[in-house]
Amino acid sequence: MERLRDRRILVTGAGSGIGRATTLRLLAEGARVVATDVTGLDDLPTATVPMDVADEAAVAAGVASALETLGGLDVLVNAAGILLASHTHETSLELWNRVLAVNLTGTFLVTRAALPALLATGKSVVVNFSSTSASFAHPYMAAYCASKGGIQAFTHSLALEYAKQGLRAVSVAPGSVKSGITDSAASWLPQDVDFTLFGRLLPILPTGLTTEVGNPVARPEAVAGVVAMLASDDGEFITGTEIRVDGGTHT
Repeated sequence: MERLRDRRILVTGAGSGIGRATTLRLLAEGARVVATDVTGLDDLPTATVPMDVADEAAVAAGVASALETLGGLDVLVNAAGILLASHTHETSLELWNRVLAVNLTGTFLVTRAALPALLATGKSVVVNFSSTSASFAHPYMAAYCASKGGIQAFTHSLALEYAKQGLRAVSVAPGSVKSGITDSAASWLPQDVDFTLFGRLLPILPTGLTTEVGNPVARPEAVAGVVAMLASDDGEFITGTEIRVDGGTHT
């Protein structure tokens, strides 16, 4: 199936995890992709641009380079993100600002830079990566949750503001999916973590994979397929909403 033949797509956070799986899926469906990240791009079978989404100048240069390579833009996938965690009463302003700078401000900066090219097509898509943490309680992750909730609100605004110009904007909200973030959970959780608080964050579907701390997770390809659908004409009537991909965690 090549639903995305010749679609010009920019993917951030493509160096690992869900962003990488998404890039490979889009390529498999015929898209022309420029992949960006701060690391991990070397062996991707497509054009790449190193880019820190939290750096305004780097974003301007990176998006310009991607547009030059692609000759325009049909789809933007904002998958770049980080997770730093702590007890909320111990969260430093530096940690808070860093998470919001990458996750929320980074999504804004890349989208802002890409919008003129997206709108020029008359039929474009922005897929932003939120999280189940935007709507459901996740302990020790106040900054991360706030950033992902902001992404959902930002996506709603985009969808309405630019609908008459043919742009669709959708958030994907993964949960219980294998990624760089879930793989490193043991390193970012507080030393005195109460694992009983995570009992409500487990999927009801079997997954076959687990994190380092033993929680079940799905393959990142499960999310990549949803992104490919949204980027294609199969998602032509989906905009201004969130799609949860969590194996029924919050059923």
